Amino acid sequence: MAKYAMVINVQRCVGCHACELACKAEWGVPEDMHRTWVKPTHPTALKRGGGLFELVAAFYVGQCNHCDNPTCVPACPTGATYKREDGIVVVDHDLCIGCGYCVDACPYGARYIHPELKKVDKCDFCAPRLEKGLEPACVETCITGAKVFGDLEDPTSEVFKLVYEENARGITSPEVNIGPNVYYVGDDKKVDLIINKFPPRKPELPTPASLFEKLLKPLISLGVVASFLGASVAFFVQLFKGEEKFE
Repeated sequence: MAKYAMVINVQRCVGCHACELACKAEWGVPEDMHRTWVKPTHPTALKRGGGLFELVAAFYVGQCNHCDNPTCVPACPTGATYKREDGIVVVDHDLCIGCGYCVDACPYGARYIHPELKKVDKCDFCAPRLEKGLEPACVETCITGAKVFGDLEDPTSEVFKLVYEENARGITSPEVNIGPNVYYVGDDKKVDLIINKFPPRKPELPTPASLFEKLLKPLISLGVVASFLGASVAFFVQLFKGEEKFE
């Protein structure tokens, strides 16, 4: 079984946003939302030694990391978010209720609630395209070949070589290391800068109180309203029957 991963070469990325635009066009992503995004680090002075400094800048290309131990999966109360055998984390829109718990649980800010569908959306490595033998839209569109996609279990794949032979690294921190499968390679100073500027945040996992507030409380309220309406209907039906009997 394949294990899909992506490697981004920070030396090649020129920040053109072509990958971002291709993703939006392919999947109808709203203008102010993102499945993938490009953010500049801005020039940063790094010490070189001998009292000298070097200006370093890079572009952070972010998206869902399809982690080995995704915190979004246990956060989902309906099972809509799950991890496939090939490592891709997907969202079943038929099961998604738009509660947003998985959005809060993602350390990379890679999920959003679609304003029209009221469902969670995110990068799925263009799974429908993969089934047709195509590359993800962002990879196909990248004008410099900065994005590389493939099977991390295949020793002959470029992804395998970049990760295991050229030390491509995922964005992690001492507090959050859940096995991201999006990696960064190239100038180590640029990779370090991206990791330091855009570290994963601590996941916000749902608590029993939040589950009650967002899920159970509305259902209870709905049940109370339904019971009231049912009682009202029964009362008027009985009243109408009583009037008919009296006549």
